Amino acid sequence: MSLQTVPSAPSTPSIRYSIDVIQEEARQLVEKGVVSRQQPIYVLCQYIPAREWVCVECELELCDFLLRDRIGDLIGSEEWEND
Repeated sequence: MSLQTVPSAPSTPSIRYSIDVIQEEARQLVEKGVVSRQQPIYVLCQYIPAREWVCVECELELCDFLLRDRIGDLIGSEEWEND
C-alpha cells in the first residue's frame, strides 16, 4: 500500500504595506463611506487580512501613528474638486 500526499502549495510572498499604500486604502474606504475620518485607525483591521495586519501595524508604528489615532490624521487633508 502506498500513500500519496498532496504537494504543499508554494508559499506566497508577504505583501509589504508602505505608509502610502495604507493611506490610499484608508482614503478609499472613507470615500466609499465604509469608515469615517473620525474613527480610530484600528478599525482598518476589519478590511485588511489578519495575516497582513501585523505588517500594517509595524509600518504605522515606524511612521509614528498610534492605532488610537484618527483615520483623518492618517490620510491627511482631502482635496475637493468642486468648491
